[in-house]
Amino acid sequence: MDDKIPDPVLKNAEETESPLLSSSPELPALPRPKSRKKWLIGLLLVLLLIVGASVYWFTLRQTTGQTQTSKTSVPATTAEIQETDIAGLKLDPNKNYGDKYANGMLPVGDKKYASDAAKKGYVYTCANYAKNLATDQAGADKRGPWFMNNNTEYDLNKKSKVQGSVSWKSSLSISVANGTRTIASNDLPNHITGTFPVSKADPAYAYDRNPNTISSQTLNYALPASPTYGDPTCIGGEVGIMTTGVALFNGFDAGGRDAGAWEVQDGCGGHPQNKGEYHYHTLSSCITDASVSKVIGFALDGFPITGPKVGDKNILTTSDLDECHGIVSEIELDDKKVTTYHYVMTQDFPYSISCYRAKAIQTGPPEGGQPPR
Repeated sequence: MDDKIPDPVLKNAEETESPLLSSSPELPALPRPKSRKKWLIGLLLVLLLIVGASVYWFTLRQTTGQTQTSKTSVPATTAEIQETDIAGLKLDPNKNYGDKYANGMLPVGDKKYASDAAKKGYVYTCANYAKNLATDQAGADKRGPWFMNNNTEYDLNKKSKVQGSVSWKSSLSISVANGTRTIASNDLPNHITGTFPVSKADPAYAYDRNPNTISSQTLNYALPASPTYGDPTCIGGEVGIMTTGVALFNGFDAGGRDAGAWEVQDGCGGHPQNKGEYHYHTLSSCITDASVSKVIGFALDGFPITGPKVGDKNILTTSDLDECHGIVSEIELDDKKVTTYHYVMTQDFPYSISCYRAKAIQTGPPEGGQPPR
């Protein structure tokens, strides 16, 4: 027959490249020498990346653990402790408190005092001093034309001032040692004053005939350099000493009326009482830096006194302060920046300290009374 039966052996031989491969298990083809080298390098890089990532992760965990441990085991610094331990209403340096009395119209604070407890906007008066306010003769003779709105307000821009330009030889020393701030002053200001007694030719004479003469005083204060903040305590007539060398009285005249509204002071906001002691009741316009961070005086309990200015058109008023007319903020004290409680002189009544936050030294008669004016 012409047709041949295919030989199975020959068929298998034709379908395979090698008789050896056809009789051996199937194996993967080995890479060529050049490809094998690249493969090994790639594998090595992958291993290195895995090892490096593991080391980084382990180190990060250790570092984080140490940081967390240090945060809980290391005590806060002294500055942090002082910051958190300070009691009192805090100033918000980012707040715009506004300029409420920019037009010079101020509320009248006549008889706004209490002898039973401290109250914002009132003077917390000691009992004997409160009795004096109810009976003593007030300073000014009559109400000036600057009183407005049924005598509930007065226009500071229209108020009379005692004329004159008298210079003085001021003497003031302030030192701190052994926890005590020692202040000595002759009470003569480092700025000019008006002429006292008030001359009959002075327009102010029509409203306030102050007959007293400014004279040198011997004012010595031993105040605590680091007073302890506490509950409000009552005040008398004299409440502090300013860095101009001038004594600071509270916001009343001798009869319990608003001294800023009734009495006529000179251009620097001062005048003498019957023993010649020149003093302020209000923030003196001759204190050139009225910043809230600038110390311009000290209360008789040792706490500093500052101005009300937080920034441009940002002025603190009585409503922004606590019942003693104070606040907590950063100030510059003894050439250092410190955060502390301090009193603030404002444009509006009661103008300055209205109660004490620490134990005050006593001046004058018992319970802080003072001679009239």
